[in-house]
Amino acid sequence: MLLLIVLSGLIIALCMGLRQSLGLFMRPMTLDLGISAATFGFSIALQNIVFGMSQPFIGALGDRYGPRPVLVGTALIYAAGLLLMVYSKGVPGGLEVAGFLIGIGTAGTGFGVLIGTVSRATPPEKRSQTVGLVAAAGSLGTMVIAPVGGWLIDGFGWRAAMAAFAAIAGSIALLSLPIREQSVAGGVSLGADQKLGEALREAMGHRGYLFMTLAFFACGFQLVFITTHLPAYLQLCGVAPGVAASALGLIGLFNAIGTYMFGLLGARYSQKRLLAMIYLLRTLIIVVFLLMPISAASTLVFASAMGFLWLGVAPLVTGIIARVFGLTHFNTLYGIVFLSHQVGSFFGAWMGGVVFDRFGNYNFGWGALIVIGVSAFTLQWLMDERPPRERGPAGEPAAVPA
Repeated sequence: MLLLIVLSGLIIALCMGLRQSLGLFMRPMTLDLGISAATFGFSIALQNIVFGMSQPFIGALGDRYGPRPVLVGTALIYAAGLLLMVYSKGVPGGLEVAGFLIGIGTAGTGFGVLIGTVSRATPPEKRSQTVGLVAAAGSLGTMVIAPVGGWLIDGFGWRAAMAAFAAIAGSIALLSLPIREQSVAGGVSLGADQKLGEALREAMGHRGYLFMTLAFFACGFQLVFITTHLPAYLQLCGVAPGVAASALGLIGLFNAIGTYMFGLLGARYSQKRLLAMIYLLRTLIIVVFLLMPISAASTLVFASAMGFLWLGVAPLVTGIIARVFGLTHFNTLYGIVFLSHQVGSFFGAWMGGVVFDRFGNYNFGWGALIVIGVSAFTLQWLMDERPPRERGPAGEPAAVPA
């Protein structure tokens, strides 16, 4: 179990650290390749939508065949996509193809398959804390990879830095070899004999599941807008370029602290209420950041506060799905929720580039983050988190047999 936790945390750290550091390449790539911010933003947006659309299918493969083959295959696809970014100028549609491959790679090596594997191997009473621990360890990747990426870009150019990123992605395949499926008593329980089609129909008819899925759109929209466009926004505000890499690194550091803390809190308090508060606090922090003068100091404080709330959603969302629907089809049901996250990521990355190209600033984009964040808080706060078998056909509590 300890080996599974360590390897899962390390793999997620590498996967998410690479993904969340790609915004560092926007400025040098647009200048060198002569492409617009919208073109680069669309590549990142495509990566995110493919990430989300492939997640339910990759999750289903993980449910059926176990984690190892899925992890190895998608790690190699991830590396191929990053390497193609280096040669994208000479390949028709190279940036788009690269974004497609990176999307599949992150879907397989990120949270979905590994969190399902860890959840099955963990007793229910320890699941939230353990998932929080793995997600927290995974959060440290950005803290290391973002500054290293900035250093490589400054010292050796963006092409060498991207090739190094591809090598790191390829190493995930080797780290995945010792991982195998494990389970404990009580790890599957609810819906253990349920067919996939039945599980999907049940989830699609569950209002709380739909509310949580819609709210997760805001998570992706806010976070990917920030990781993709914060470096360019800071340059517009006259902040030194190195601050952006430091900010992304701080997001990774405080992300680890916050994710583990929310994992602990999720074992004691209402997971849906905690999730709603994360959406609300993120939005309030964005408002405060924009109202204050933008400086290196305010940016680093903003990054630390956002980082604390960054992936705290992971143990809470996974905990709700496992408790409400069980773990038999966990990867698939989580993949559908995560698809909403990635649709939000797509629009967050793409919209930011379009807004900047049209208006020369990000004002409209920041406003959209605030409106969507408030909407997500409302949906999540109103979520019905009762298991389907405890609800009647109209959403009322089911009758208790005599």
